[in-house]
This record gives sequence, C-alpha cells and structure tokens, in this order.
Amino acid sequence: MIRLLCLLIGYVFGLFQTAYFYGRLHGIDIRTKGSGNAGTTNTLRVLGRKAGIIVLIGDILKTVLAITLVRWLVVPCVPELEELLVLYTAAGAILGHNYPFYLGFKGGKGIAATAGLLIAFDPWFVLVGAVLFFGAFFCSHYVSLGSLLVYAGFVVQLMVMGQYGYFGDLSQRVLNEMYVIAILLMLMAYWKHRENIKRLWTHTERKTYLSKKKE
Repeated sequence: MIRLLCLLIGYVFGLFQTAYFYGRLHGIDIRTKGSGNAGTTNTLRVLGRKAGIIVLIGDILKTVLAITLVRWLVVPCVPELEELLVLYTAAGAILGHNYPFYLGFKGGKGIAATAGLLIAFDPWFVLVGAVLFFGAFFCSHYVSLGSLLVYAGFVVQLMVMGQYGYFGDLSQRVLNEMYVIAILLMLMAYWKHRENIKRLWTHTERKTYLSKKKE
C-alpha cells in the first residue's frame, strides 16, 4: 500500500506538464509543433533556448519535489525502505509526465523528469549521468542518444552499487525490486524513443545545437 501511495504522489506531481503550459502561455499547443513531444528538446527547437531551460527546470523540479515530499511524509514511517520508495515516487512522476490523463495520455518522454530522479537519489548518479549524457551529446549532438545512455547507465550503476552494499543493509529482495523498477523505467524510455532509435540507426536523427548553428 505504501508503494502505491508513493507512486500516486509521484504521478500527481508528474501531471504538471511544463512544456504544455508554457506553450499555452505563448498561444500554442507544443504537442502540435515540431516533433509533437511535450518535452525540453521540442520546446527548445520550437520556442527557443529560454523556453527550453524553463521547461527543463520545471520537469526536473516536479520529480525532486515529489521525492522531497515522500521523504518528509512517508519515509519516516519506513526509513529502511527509503531508496525503494524514492524509486516508486520517481516512477510515478515519470509516468505522470509521459502519460497525463487530462491530455489524452500524450505527454513527454520523461528524460528531464528522470534527471530529477538522479538529482534527488544520489550525487554519484548525477555525476555518471552527466558524463554519459554530455559526452554523447557534445560528440554527436543527438539528445536522444545521450538520454538512452543515461538510462542504461542508471540501471547498471544501480545494480553494481546495490550488490556492493552501497545502500546499506537492504535485503536482496528489496534490491531486486529496485532493479525491476529501474529496468521498467529504462524500457519505457526506450519505447518512448523508439522512433529516435530507428532514426539513429539510419543516421537520420535530427541534431540539436545549443548555438545558432544549423545542420
């Protein structure tokens, strides 16, 4: 029951569609522009750098705030399950971002919301995730490639750190539950990026530049 509560709290926070609301303030539905994705990259391309930064921060914050609330409200009841409950909360926030019920379940791809998970979960995950993302991005200018590598890295890092006792005295059952959540989140991210993966494979994926440079 407590797992479901954390999932629900996360989902409610995830429903705040930063890109959608920002677009509406500027008279557009971001889901009908560009790639049709209600996320940071599409907002950056359609509305510019400032809009992209605002959306990125908003989507990161909603996961961080959801996790902060759970740590304050729920974790004190079962402190030994903190890492597991954080993962459930983040999973809810990412689900809310990707599949908001009030927008016909058409949201974003969950990468910025996942960045919020890394930030709130542990600094080591931020470091590894940043190296993977920015390393791939600055070498290729493919946001999707960096995003996919971040998820793969997160799963591997979680398993390695878990098996080496980084999370304390968690039982193997709880660790396995954490691994399953992480793998499911990765699979959902890969599913949401399936068209990007096809374009990466055929070298037709659109590149993103932080400057004014075009392809």
